Amino acid sequence: MLSGAGTAPLSTTGFTLQPGQSTSLSVPTSWSGRFWGRTFCSQNATTNKFTCVTGDCGSGTLECSGSGAVPPATLAEFTLNGAGGLDFYDVSLVDGYNLPMLISPHGGTGGNCNITGCSADLNNGCPSDLKVTESSNGEYVACKSACEAFGDPQYCCSGAYGTPDKCKPSSYSMFFKNACPKAYSYAYDDGTSTFTCAGADYAITFCPGPSTSVKSANNDQYPVPVNVSAGSGRARPVFIGIAAIVLATIWRLW
Repeated sequence: MLSGAGTAPLSTTGFTLQPGQSTSLSVPTSWSGRFWGRTFCSQNATTNKFTCVTGDCGSGTLECSGSGAVPPATLAEFTLNGAGGLDFYDVSLVDGYNLPMLISPHGGTGGNCNITGCSADLNNGCPSDLKVTESSNGEYVACKSACEAFGDPQYCCSGAYGTPDKCKPSSYSMFFKNACPKAYSYAYDDGTSTFTCAGADYAITFCPGPSTSVKSANNDQYPVPVNVSAGSGRARPVFIGIAAIVLATIWRLW
């Protein structure tokens, strides 16, 4: 597992959740990391190489072993025990979108200790020039960010557009923002998309459905228990990837 400065690896860096299934992970006191779901995954019968159409991490196995998600992928991002002892968390669509996801804090305190995420299915409504299709059947499986699709600095908030006053929301980022107001839509979307909490456990739900029950371990002590579950919104397994946030992305959580 790839660790950021002062970040300890978790006990696993990838696992499978069947629809309705959940699991719990204990996270170190001060940890920065991200979770994401991989879809349309398969294992080659000859080489045993494990690959996914969306969210793949390139490890060739179920465990990502420190490798990050290949965009587009919906990301749950955390910096625990950060400034002022607060946890900072968000659901990001900056690297695009592949499936719905929610983060729910439990047992914590703080004025911004709220549920966040993106529960909408954006793949079918994705702008045509951002859509990703599954080659075997043409199904829309993900939605790219404009930065990934075009590589233009104005969409990537880079170069001459590398400051908040220069890089503004685009029509593409507003597609994400209008559908999921609490999720990150582009790099400088901090004001409405970063949440803080103290002493909480966190439940991450992939593909939440109407009957999804979000629960977390009943323990307010560190290390933080993180409950990860697959909702009832999709009838296929979700393959979970975990990695430490590299230094280039930690700033978005502070």
